[in-house]
Amino acid sequence: MKALCFGSLNMDYTYRVAHFVSKGETLAADALNVFCGGKGLNQSIALARAGAAVYHAGAIGPDGQFLIRQLREAGVHTQDIQVLEQARTGHAVIQNDAQGDNCILLFGGANRMIRKEHVDQVLEHFQAGDFLVLQNEISQTAYLIQRGHEKGMKIALTPAPVTPDLAGFPLGEVDYLLLNRVEAAELTAQRGASDDVLAQALADRFPQTVIVLTLGEKGAVYRHGSSRFFQPAFPAKAVDTTAAGDTFAGFWIGAVMRGLSVADALRLAAMAAAISVTRPGASPSIPTLAEVQARLDPFSANCNEPHPRTGHERF
Repeated sequence: MKALCFGSLNMDYTYRVAHFVSKGETLAADALNVFCGGKGLNQSIALARAGAAVYHAGAIGPDGQFLIRQLREAGVHTQDIQVLEQARTGHAVIQNDAQGDNCILLFGGANRMIRKEHVDQVLEHFQAGDFLVLQNEISQTAYLIQRGHEKGMKIALTPAPVTPDLAGFPLGEVDYLLLNRVEAAELTAQRGASDDVLAQALADRFPQTVIVLTLGEKGAVYRHGSSRFFQPAFPAKAVDTTAAGDTFAGFWIGAVMRGLSVADALRLAAMAAAISVTRPGASPSIPTLAEVQARLDPFSANCNEPHPRTGHERF
């Protein structure tokens, strides 16, 4: 079983600031770091570090060659990444505040120049049962969902950013929907709703889809049919939350591919995300499977009973 992540490749310009800049304000940054990023790249690296066989497809400009090197060093196959000579690589301007929170300004660049011909060419090398991992930072996402579904691939989507055209995507063909509270509120038009209301609204709208709703420092909720699981977040001192959601998604999908139980997959993903927030940067913050398992061992030894809102149902 293989995972194809057809997604974004970005250069992340990360500025350390005391607080997020306000309208009309000029704010001096305490530091600037340039990291590899993009939700697609982050999720590919997380999948690889979770032990999955991962292939990344996407597009960069000539200025983004180091992103390919970073993926290869993580064990990701990169032959399906196109270099568009007349394009600029996508990039993000990230403010990271004193609490470890972030806000992001995104420029799509080559990510928004994906063509259907590229999609068709890449999908020829994958088959039913393989995973197609998608976000919403590239063009042709709707076409990817359609073509992946036709091939019988298992489609996992992180619908970020939530754009106006997302409503027209064939979301009913998505097998796994992984999203945070902000994305869930936008997608369901339930702004200000509680976590339980958001989870229920998603389950009602997509009854055939596995829903994984991440709740930041609270944890994550799993919903599929009558199955409901809650995974509390593991304690962590946040330094940079930029890649926490992508780390969670990559490790969770990797666990699904290995056949782990719902409870075990959620715990693995939650611990991976907890480790990632303690480190600066996006892809550099993503831990290895060995690190995550080592951190989980003491928790496992002290937890003889399952959490009251989790269980041991298998995927």
